[in-house]
Amino acid sequence: MSTVGNSTNIFWHECPVTKSDRQKLINQQGCVVWITGLSGSGKSTLACSLGRQLHSRGKLSYVLDGDNLRHGLNKNLGFTPEDRTENIRRVGEVAKLFADAGLICIASLISPYRKDRDACRALLPDEKFIEAGLYIYCFN
Repeated sequence: MSTVGNSTNIFWHECPVTKSDRQKLINQQGCVVWITGLSGSGKSTLACSLGRQLHSRGKLSYVLDGDNLRHGLNKNLGFTPEDRTENIRRVGEVAKLFADAGLICIASLISPYRKDRDACRALLPDEKFIEAGLYIYCFN
C-alpha cells in the first residue's frame, strides 16, 4: 500500500502482458520525441510530418499536441508558471504510457522550463526520450 495525494489505499497492479510483449506484438520499441519551441515555430507541423513519415514506414506513432490537449485533458489549466508545469507533467505522464505501450509518442508543445522537460525525461530511460527544440531567428 502507498500514499498518493490524500488517498492511502492505492495499489500498483502488475498485468501479465509486459512492455516487452507489447513491443513484440507491434514490432517496435516505444519512445518519446519531445518537440519544444515558441508559439508559431512549427512544432505541430513538424510533429505531424514526422507522424506521417513514421506511418508510411509502418511505425505506430501518436502526436500529443499542446493546443489539442488544452481542449480536453488540460482544459482546466492556464498559462501561469504553475499551470505550465502541471500541463507538462500531465503530458509527460501520458507520453510515458504511450511509450510503454510501444508507440512512438511525438509530444509537441511549448515547454519553456528545462526543469519540467527534465522531469518528463526522468520518467523514461535516456535513450527513450529525444528532445528537439525549434527556434525562429529573425534578421533585420
